[in-house]
Amino acid sequence: MNLDNNPNYLKAVEFIAETDLGELELGKHFIDGDNLFVNIVDSQMKTPEQARLEVHDKYIDIQVPLDKEESFGVKPRRECVDPDGEFNEEKDILFYKDKDWTTVTIKPGEAITFDTDTAHAPLIGEGTIHKAIFKVKVL
Repeated sequence: MNLDNNPNYLKAVEFIAETDLGELELGKHFIDGDNLFVNIVDSQMKTPEQARLEVHDKYIDIQVPLDKEESFGVKPRRECVDPDGEFNEEKDILFYKDKDWTTVTIKPGEAITFDTDTAHAPLIGEGTIHKAIFKVKVL
């Protein structure tokens, strides 16, 4: 998908560039109603064996680790073959048991975007991470 045609995505990129994300309090911050919001979380990291691929239909994820490196399993959604349950419409999420992914690691302050066509397994690493998870509504 061409994210440059999505004004919600462009607003998210602008917000990331202009905001010290580390200064935001834990919790959900609405930037443009349900079109664009960010969750600031402290989450326990997982081993690759514990991590699960996830996909979304209504929202693009932009994830920004704020205090340490984070690794992600990444796989094209069309190649995922082993769903872990049914798609949860309310939470906009479906998990997969697939483990044959590519691993991508990003540094604190770097952003990674997962469009609806990409499965991703976040939170791979050790300890607790402080991070921002942007939810960008698909048009």
